[in-house]
Amino acid sequence: MRLPRSVSGKELIKALEPLGYQITRQSGSHIRLTSIYPTQHHVTIPNHDPIRTGTLSAIISDLAEHLKMNRSELVSRLFSGKVK
Repeated sequence: MRLPRSVSGKELIKALEPLGYQITRQSGSHIRLTSIYPTQHHVTIPNHDPIRTGTLSAIISDLAEHLKMNRSELVSRLFSGKVK
């Protein structure tokens, strides 16, 4: 599945909540999310609209590695119905 081209920071944060990520702090326009499953993991999301494709790709790669998921499976789970 392809990465959507118009995902905002708020949309990505909302999509990550079911995976156990919660907002832990914010510094300017960057929001840090933390998950404790399966181990503690931090990810920083820029609160931009839209998030640049390369930045989104790097975030997805980091998340997929931590969650031990295939990238396309994670993209499908996060953005089903939002591909543009």
